[in-house]
Amino acid sequence: MKISLITVSYNASSTIADTIKSVLAQTYPHIEYIIIDGGSTDSTIEIVKQYEPQFNNRLKWISEKDRGLYDAMNKGIRMATGDVVGIINSDDFYHRNDIIEKVIEAFLNKEVQALYGDVRFVIPDNLDKTVRYYSSGIFSPKLFRFGFMPAHPTFFTYRRYFEEFGYYKTDYKIAADYELLIRFLYIHKLKYKYLPLDFMKMRTGGASTASIKSNITLNKEIVRACKENGIWTCTPVLLLKYFIKVFELLFTKN
Repeated sequence: MKISLITVSYNASSTIADTIKSVLAQTYPHIEYIIIDGGSTDSTIEIVKQYEPQFNNRLKWISEKDRGLYDAMNKGIRMATGDVVGIINSDDFYHRNDIIEKVIEAFLNKEVQALYGDVRFVIPDNLDKTVRYYSSGIFSPKLFRFGFMPAHPTFFTYRRYFEEFGYYKTDYKIAADYELLIRFLYIHKLKYKYLPLDFMKMRTGGASTASIKSNITLNKEIVRACKENGIWTCTPVLLLKYFIKVFELLFTKN
């Protein structure tokens, strides 16, 4: 079974080498790696070219202007030829070398149509320091109305479902991944599996957590995503999730 991993980048020269090396280190051999760059003006593409020979023709990349993060993700998925597709951000990296092997083992069960796992949030200047552990184990589709979703960078599913159910909606700024997961897991009821493994480390400071303003935008888009897919919610209901985040911070261990 072939898997396609997609990284979207823009001026990611300080982090993308860690992402690429974590893909190269995976023990599963049948990986197609796709990098969609938004026309970086730093040394991102030089770094990509540096590692390209190590992939032995398993790496595809383009560098051109796009219409945002989700447009770039869609480009990558459309370029993919793997049976299964996953996203790995340009400032994240796999925590273990056998993650993709574990993912494929799960998909060998034909009942499994999608899967996800856990992530560690680390501070950029100390990648060994976990400041928050996000477990997707509590998730069920009924929790979408409360603002809960599986960790998106750990989400894998068959490429054909994007063709069947649709791609990321590019008119969302932050929460198109949330909306897509609602469609796949709530509306179309894909049979999913949770793997209790910490898939990757994510640097703090991403788009959805960068500021109070971005959190307001995120919650507005979550309300919109739920409404568009027939789930009732409102901003006060979504605020309940922040109590869970506090417990994650308090009880996180390295």
